[in-house]
Amino acid sequence: MFSFANYGELLQLVQNSVIAGAVLGIVGGLIGVFVMQRDMAFAVHGISELSFAGAAAALLLGVNVVAGSLVGSLIAAVIIGVLGSKARDRNSIIGVLMPFGLGLGILFLALYQGRTANKFGLLTGQIVSVDDPQLIWLIVISIVVLLGLGIMWRPLSFDSLDADVASARGVPTRAVSLTFMLLLGLMVAVSVQIIGALLVLALLVTPAAAAMRVSASPILVPILSMLFGFVSAVGGILLALGGSLPISPYITTISFAIYLVCRLIEARRTKTRSFRPSGETVAVAA
Repeated sequence: MFSFANYGELLQLVQNSVIAGAVLGIVGGLIGVFVMQRDMAFAVHGISELSFAGAAAALLLGVNVVAGSLVGSLIAAVIIGVLGSKARDRNSIIGVLMPFGLGLGILFLALYQGRTANKFGLLTGQIVSVDDPQLIWLIVISIVVLLGLGIMWRPLSFDSLDADVASARGVPTRAVSLTFMLLLGLMVAVSVQIIGALLVLALLVTPAAAAMRVSASPILVPILSMLFGFVSAVGGILLALGGSLPISPYITTISFAIYLVCRLIEARRTKTRSFRPSGETVAVAA
């Protein structure tokens, strides 16, 4: 199942892929913490569908696919950010956007007469063939996202934990929410180009969800999330070089395995805390 012959030579051929995976894992893990705190995992999938539609339209028109993906993501981010200030409104808007974006993307791909691999790559990504321009796009956008998160870290954290109190304290919650959605849209757009529209959740949601199972620390959770994202992305690439399967299943499997381990750790801690040293059972909130 695994063969590591000529592994060093293969590794040199995918240096860009390893760098892209590392960047995606770290930045995706960081922004994923706020995605989970704001209960917006569903929004990631909704944005990815519009990003997919934009990329498919660009492919059909013969223009830059990354630019098309960015346009689709930012349109979705603005719509969700402006109209979905409340969770119920946001979920209904995302539920409408997702099938619309997916339908448009499939329509554009059906009209596209080029290579089948290009079509499939929009759904599952092309991380094994990341070229220099794609890597530059990824690094530049990731820097923009990191700078944006750094500038608005405190108000964003406050708004994510309790939007009503944050608004009462003078935090411009609407502007913070819209800015965060734009940053999320940028990150989703480049992620779609690398790991595909179907697998974005594996790096933008699962690492943060796992980290929040084992810690509630505002410092440790982002660190763990970035670490989990990095291990999932880079580990999946390194394993795939010696395997016979595409890279994506390795990335998603590692990410899911980390989440399961964190769930087990959480369950074990909860069970341990539910018993006093004397053996008497006490109620512990889940």
